[in-house]
Amino acid sequence: MTLHKPAIIVFVAWTVVACGGGTSQTLIDDDATADPGVGATSVDITNAIFESISADCAAYDQSYSSRVVDINRSVPFVGSTTVLADVESCVIESNNIPNHDFNDGAAPQPNAVAEVGKRFTIPRLPSVFAANATPVSQDRINGIMLNGVVIDILSAGCWDAARGENTPVGCDDASAWLIDPVGSGFFGEDSHNAHAQPDGSYHYHGNPNAMFDTNPGPNGSPVIGFAADGYPIYGSYFLDPASGEVRVAQSGYTLKQGLRPDGPGGTFDGFYVQDWEWTDGGDLDECNGMTVNGQYGYYVTDAYPWILRCFRGTPDQSFSKNAFQAAALQHGHL
Repeated sequence: MTLHKPAIIVFVAWTVVACGGGTSQTLIDDDATADPGVGATSVDITNAIFESISADCAAYDQSYSSRVVDINRSVPFVGSTTVLADVESCVIESNNIPNHDFNDGAAPQPNAVAEVGKRFTIPRLPSVFAANATPVSQDRINGIMLNGVVIDILSAGCWDAARGENTPVGCDDASAWLIDPVGSGFFGEDSHNAHAQPDGSYHYHGNPNAMFDTNPGPNGSPVIGFAADGYPIYGSYFLDPASGEVRVAQSGYTLKQGLRPDGPGGTFDGFYVQDWEWTDGGDLDECNGMTVNGQYGYYVTDAYPWILRCFRGTPDQSFSKNAFQAAALQHGHL
């Protein structure tokens, strides 16, 4: 499938009060129209390329909608996302349907995408790092994109030593050889590095190939989502203060050299998470983030860990999968 190219920038302009500054400012492009089929106050973000670099989730306080298609199953969907801000935090609710077509691989993915209600709380403009970084885990949703789709980096697949083969399910994140979804191609993601879980939840393992493009603005890629700790997630480009040029952010992880000493054997080629090691060889820290112009954020990269590896801040409890299920039941989403 050829990816849809956005015809216009569809974020609407609205005025917010900057946290602590009291200054009103227009943050987003004003070329959009509401989607009358979904609601008069809903902004159509179908195939949108985002523009704002604001790290304040309140800048996105709005309802959004999209009309997309499951390509292989020829099923239309309407995406719905709402960002609601207060003084200290933002609540992001969605039906987890993206703003782009999906399931466009050579064959249909085994799990069909379905509307699954999501509800998360993130702090506005976190400014204090935790004493220790929190690794991504299978127990926590890693973040939420502004198109309403969750980030769930790790797989549950690994090398099964007893059977002498890779298994796609049943492995915890402490497995000695955990399969990396993007690096392995083992799970059949679509062109957005995403697929659905058994309950129908569409989720990204890597670059969504949507919401930002290779023509960034003068300050780099826009904010495309927020991690569970409230820090923003940017596209791949940033304004390098050393050179004054906009360029792609480089991961600090490097493939190990030689052969795996045990387990599946073979060359370190990125199939497993353990094929990579932190060498500080790029722009980004161990969590795949950095501070630019005083603002810390995570960056989408074309190498492991793809979006983020750990949290520099404190993840909100709403991203816990157990807490999410309880909240979803309370709000009637499950």
